[in-house]
Amino acid sequence: MTTTGYSLPQPASSSPWAAPFVDAPVQATVAMPGSKSLTNRKLVLAALADAPSTLSSPLHSDDSARMIEALRTLGVEIDEVPGNGPFGPDLHITPPAAFSGDVTIDCGQAGTVMRFVAPLAGLARGDVTLTAHASALHRPMGEMIKALRTIGADIDDGGSWSLPFTVRGRGHIRGGEVSIDASASSQFVSGLLLAAPRFDVGLHLIHSGERLPSIPHIDMTVETLARRGIQVEHPTPNEWVVPAGVPRGRDATIEPDLSNAAPFLAAALLTGGSVTIPRWPATSTQPGALLPEILSLLGARTSRRGGALTVVGSGRVAGVDLDLTAASELTPTLFALAAFADAPTTLHGIGHIRGHETDRIDALITNLRGLGGNAEELPDGIRITPAPLHGGLWRAHHDHRIATAGALIGLRVPGVEIDDIGTTAKTMPEFPQLWDGMLHAGGGAAA
Repeated sequence: MTTTGYSLPQPASSSPWAAPFVDAPVQATVAMPGSKSLTNRKLVLAALADAPSTLSSPLHSDDSARMIEALRTLGVEIDEVPGNGPFGPDLHITPPAAFSGDVTIDCGQAGTVMRFVAPLAGLARGDVTLTAHASALHRPMGEMIKALRTIGADIDDGGSWSLPFTVRGRGHIRGGEVSIDASASSQFVSGLLLAAPRFDVGLHLIHSGERLPSIPHIDMTVETLARRGIQVEHPTPNEWVVPAGVPRGRDATIEPDLSNAAPFLAAALLTGGSVTIPRWPATSTQPGALLPEILSLLGARTSRRGGALTVVGSGRVAGVDLDLTAASELTPTLFALAAFADAPTTLHGIGHIRGHETDRIDALITNLRGLGGNAEELPDGIRITPAPLHGGLWRAHHDHRIATAGALIGLRVPGVEIDDIGTTAKTMPEFPQLWDGMLHAGGGAAA
């Protein structure tokens, strides 16, 4: 068995990263690594399948490395095989006869790992203890613990309703009907749906909360199950029925990560330049697929030709009112653009991002105010009023999307420094190199 081509995260650099400032339009074509969301979903389903699978162009990052390590700890064989993609080898996954127990899994900062692996742990033969990086122990897990107990899992959390906790695996989970409030994260729904075919009687899942964030990610989960022969019924907007069965082993190619493309495409709008992303899918369940529509509202021109998306900007950013319930992960990029808009911008439907790697609402507002900007917190969002900005330290708060938002602001504000650009390795280790390459590709030379 070979080791993954991406090593797990190293300690943060002690030196801030000077965000490049540009005084000319950016002109570039930038290839994106694979989707984190698709890679980790397809890894889980390959581990549950009836035969081996090969994933082409997968993401190699902190989050995917954590998922690979977690599945290997449960007894899944995952080998690197030569691939044609520019960002690392393909992955060949051989499912075990049964998941191994009496193990500990460190989820790092990966929400998909903690929410997707917890149900798998109940299928193991023996105890599985899940823990995480100290900065991620706050992330919501109570609803997942409650739901798993309802459908037959034995979990010892010491009464904390949070990580770390131990799942006392018995080799199976009964399944059946369960109600869950997934207002804090759609990953609760996706994690249960992914494992549900291997429950004894399948799963009838009902979301009981008022709001369900990031529905495209749930649609992505349902689609990945369907591609492996598991047809999920969706009788009401808040209800899913998954039959018992075994997902089929199937080779798959991973789409580029469209949300990771957001700061690059936004750079075109902000600088009045042009950025092209190859292999942009004609249709996709990724929330980033909404970027062409959203960036058009902000003043960009978008076109898709030959399988590539191009965004062209005029240098003007329009102030808008946006409901980001379906695509909250785009908030940091759109927040950065709003700081340069011609009118105030309101972003709402994003209250749940307070529970991500950091409280993203607080981190964005605090960082912008530190550069002289003006933003205020709303019950379910943020309002940004453009104001002159100056250089200063932008704190990443262990959050990859906060870091890239600072890089985007730095394009137009000299002297912005990101305290830990290395946190982008969570989903895109190549970010600093790709960002630099974009700026030197054709006219957008860094000043």
